[in-house]
Amino acid sequence: MTEHTLPPTHPSQAARSPWPGVGSASAKLVERRAGSPTGAWRPGDDPGHRRFAEIGDLPLECGEVLPGTVLAFETWGRLSPERDNAVLVLHALTGDSHVTGEAGPGHPSPGWWSELVGPGRAIDTERYFVVAANILGGCQGSTGPSSTAPDGRPWGSRFPWLTTRDQVAAETRLADALGIESFHLVLGASLGGHRAIEWAASHPERVRNLALVATGASTTADQLAWCHLQELAIVADPYFFDGDYYSHPVGPVQGLGLARAIAHTTYRSAAELDARFGRAHQGQEDPAVGGRYQIESYLDYHAGKLLARFDANTYLIVTHSMMVHDVGIGRGGTQEALGRITARTLVVDVDSDRLFLAAQAEQLARCIPGAHRETITSLHGHDGFLIEAEQMDRVLRGFLAEA
Repeated sequence: MTEHTLPPTHPSQAARSPWPGVGSASAKLVERRAGSPTGAWRPGDDPGHRRFAEIGDLPLECGEVLPGTVLAFETWGRLSPERDNAVLVLHALTGDSHVTGEAGPGHPSPGWWSELVGPGRAIDTERYFVVAANILGGCQGSTGPSSTAPDGRPWGSRFPWLTTRDQVAAETRLADALGIESFHLVLGASLGGHRAIEWAASHPERVRNLALVATGASTTADQLAWCHLQELAIVADPYFFDGDYYSHPVGPVQGLGLARAIAHTTYRSAAELDARFGRAHQGQEDPAVGGRYQIESYLDYHAGKLLARFDANTYLIVTHSMMVHDVGIGRGGTQEALGRITARTLVVDVDSDRLFLAAQAEQLARCIPGAHRETITSLHGHDGFLIEAEQMDRVLRGFLAEA
């Protein structure tokens, strides 16, 4: 099923009385109890193209030390003898290291930016050595809540809270392990842009060119509100078990699916949803008596799609890092922090983005010395940075051609 294909009518709607009461609203909660309590990658699963870097005990901003930390990563191309052609690509909230390539064993989804990364693409893997890691706290091979703790049990509820700076600290150790002293380009979109900004502010000598896509210097109150609702959706699931659900046959998949549906609403524009779905009914369902509209079915589909490859605790950990993100903390404020960035910088925003607003891109472009701003025109909202491949290709090629 492709992204734009609507799922079939849910059996519970087809079988019920033609005149149900309000109690039938629960039929809209698509059953998701079957299968594993988590979609996390586990040791023993096919690694696919993943490699694993053991980066040791990692001190965290919360005061804890994360022992035996591992980052899963993938690379494409070859590092030049001068070690000057490395590109770091940083994924968004539910992304992973599989930036480009087909789906297959070990990789349930195709590369999330294959149109931009690969031979002959804007990020040309015949020219650049491209590195992408699964974020610290992730669930696709990096140390996270589903990983095994030193006592042999999954971390679960004991996994410590992480910040953007913790995640960048782990990525710097990966760069050290790969022998990369500085990156020709650090490129991050959405939450990946948070880490890209932090890279450039914390390690200006290691970032020569910087591309910030659909992102911001700190998390806004509006973004905090959306994150809060997603957190509540997960922790309210009766199968959350305070984060210790890995030994149970059922995990908080309903809550995770709901969190994803809430988030996906912010990733698309109101104009696109109206144009694609309007008030159309889903199949033969009648919303007047409790059936679904197509937009409800669409969100149900994206909720279910995430469950095969993601973990609820990781969603909480990474969402938390988004909520506390503020490049200006401890640096004299946002303007002062962005002013220390020395990398040649490209800022890209999407004109219909209702999650990361134009004002955030304007702040980045104004405060980072010499930054250049480009705007992607799209009906698709925040996800325009993924969907408008031709525009992103043109913008990135132009930026890199002048590097």
